[in-house]
Amino acid sequence: MKKLSIITVIAASLVIVSCSDVDREPGRVYMPDMAYSRAYETYADHSNLAEKGINYTNMPVPGTISREEALPFHLAKDIGTDTANYVASKQVKNPIDSLSPNETAEAERLYLINCGICHGAKMDGNGPLYNEGKGPYPAAPKNLMGDPVVSVMPEGQMFYSVTYGKNMMGSYASQLSRQQRWMLVKYIKTKQLAAKATAPAATTPAAAGAATTPAATTK
Repeated sequence: MKKLSIITVIAASLVIVSCSDVDREPGRVYMPDMAYSRAYETYADHSNLAEKGINYTNMPVPGTISREEALPFHLAKDIGTDTANYVASKQVKNPIDSLSPNETAEAERLYLINCGICHGAKMDGNGPLYNEGKGPYPAAPKNLMGDPVVSVMPEGQMFYSVTYGKNMMGSYASQLSRQQRWMLVKYIKTKQLAAKATAPAATTPAAAGAATTPAATTK
């Protein structure tokens, strides 16, 4: 019984000592990175990290893309008179397949703010800056619906033009994110396709001639 009491006292002493707040410095740690975390909270004090040999700048790794952002446009702006990347951009697909009603409303808002002032709310090239030649801008902007080039321009090439600028139009890369630019391109292309679908079918010259030629009479 006496031995059992001694063992109980020793065990209790060990438990009390092991749970105490007394600072203990182990002679050797098996896995120091797990015992002493090197991770730092975002808004923690980082003033003494350099003294510990830790290079931490609070900045994301170069090339990091946020979750909601579209992938970077892999074609650089052509230099000088070179048009290789402008031509190659025809093959780039729009990462946005379609726009939801909310996205369409947002794309329309972005268009009216950034594009409508030149190309017009109806995309007819008659925005306030031109105003049928009465506005401060003397040259008529492109008619996004009727221009034979722009109306059939691939979405990748439209994105290239919005990103880097084309002719008199400057770059909108600083005003619109990649996601917003792709949304605008999809919005414009959807409007163009809808206009073509509702346009009356053109009458071919042969059909027109047949319609106006009097019927042959038989003798």
